[in-house]
Amino acid sequence: MKKVATTALALGLLIGLSPTVGSASAAPAPEFTPAPIQWGPCESESLQKAGAECGKVSVPLDYADPAGEQIKLAVSRIKHTVPEDQYQGVMLVNPGGPGGSGLNLSVLGSYVPKNAGAAYDWIGFDPRGVGSSEPALSCDPNYFSYDRPHYVPTPELEKTWLERTEGYAKACGNAGKLLDHIKTTDSVEDMDSIREALGQEQINYYGFSYGTYLGQVYGTLHPERMRRVVMDGVVNVEDIWYQANLNQDVAFDRNIKIFFDWVARNDATYHLGTTAADVEKQYYDQLAELDQQPAGGVIGSSEWTDLFLQAGYSTSVWPERAQAFSAWVNNGDWAPAKALYDDTNAPGDDNGYAIYTGVQCTDIQWPTSWEQWRKDNWETHAKAPFETWGNAWYNAPCLNWPAKAGKPVEVDGSEVESALLISEELDAATPFPGALEARKRFPNSSLISLPGGTTHSGSLSGNACEDDQIADYLLTGKLPARQPGDGPDTTCEPLPQPTPEAVGTQSAHGQPAVLREALQSNHR
Repeated sequence: MKKVATTALALGLLIGLSPTVGSASAAPAPEFTPAPIQWGPCESESLQKAGAECGKVSVPLDYADPAGEQIKLAVSRIKHTVPEDQYQGVMLVNPGGPGGSGLNLSVLGSYVPKNAGAAYDWIGFDPRGVGSSEPALSCDPNYFSYDRPHYVPTPELEKTWLERTEGYAKACGNAGKLLDHIKTTDSVEDMDSIREALGQEQINYYGFSYGTYLGQVYGTLHPERMRRVVMDGVVNVEDIWYQANLNQDVAFDRNIKIFFDWVARNDATYHLGTTAADVEKQYYDQLAELDQQPAGGVIGSSEWTDLFLQAGYSTSVWPERAQAFSAWVNNGDWAPAKALYDDTNAPGDDNGYAIYTGVQCTDIQWPTSWEQWRKDNWETHAKAPFETWGNAWYNAPCLNWPAKAGKPVEVDGSEVESALLISEELDAATPFPGALEARKRFPNSSLISLPGGTTHSGSLSGNACEDDQIADYLLTGKLPARQPGDGPDTTCEPLPQPTPEAVGTQSAHGQPAVLREALQSNHR
């Protein structure tokens, strides 16, 4: 779901899974043995301060041709600090996307309560094509320019957006062979290469958002290699990827209304209306006005939509979004809105979006008929107008993607020894049914749900009920007791909604800034 991607994690997840395993996994690939990692200093200041070391892992561009062209994966490591007899192995971390940079996430162990993270070597990595990995994919760095066309199409705007998205797909066609080898199954084999380069028989794994899909596919193809597994914000493997986006549209429309209600309850601060309906009307009135006259010549209706999409991902960003909303409506000050847009969609870097489209458009074949897209998105827009057409155009390069699509793996986690699943029940990016489906497919798993929670992938944010159970699992392997039936195994109260005073803080809920940035860098 990658829309923040260029900021958004995009709303992106899709159509029913084929029961067939894709060609990348249909037959054993020729053997490949990566070289051990040569560790050295990290370029990142935050990693340097955390005492991390960095390196590269060379892997085949095409695992079916292990002696052929090689690419490099950027990895970081923060080593365990417990005595050797308490060491529990390596912990790979992925923030999702697809397209999210995870290199800085080796610091995540320090945020696990009870010093549980100290027993592991935490391994951050940039997946193939991402960030510091080589080569890094880019198609059109300024695709997310300012004052883009309005999302909801007239016939003329539909033509404009179809030409625009086709142009992006064609630009990606110049990326070379990487575009043909960027599926989820390729990244799963990369994870296994990292494991082998680290000299480990097994990995532990902590995945967020799309990272939970990586975890589910890895657990299907290499179940004997998985030890302890945490998956937060669980992708529904039955919806890869077209239908998932339509499902997200409806869920984000629900969540933005919850945000509007919060703004209304804090009208003494924001002065945008005393009811959710008042605030919603103000939002759409501004959308119409900005379509005609962009704020500062840069923030038009599309940018307005994108910067508020984040409010559907996490309650932690509500205060700053509401403040920017108020500054524009009440003072004519558009600078806060531009700053928020730039945080997640700034022109000049399309790497996250290029990878997002590269993975989603080739994991599975999207509908090839624009008539189907038009019909499905107008039907969804009728009940969920907030994000539907913005999300449709975000994914529309898949209509003309210049690389062959594969078939997704039929996920089967029955051989994975254990897994801890986490989902807030009103998560819009990865709706709750995905966690329930994963629980069925991973019979040795347990699910923590947070009823009423709207935050996506919010673990390690200071919720003691949730985070302490994660710590217990990492320390001892203890999972919440599996309950009969198809529901969650235990529940936690979500963190309370923020107060207006939380604006400007690292996070309203104390989520590690490095994690928040990694997650946001993948959402539109």
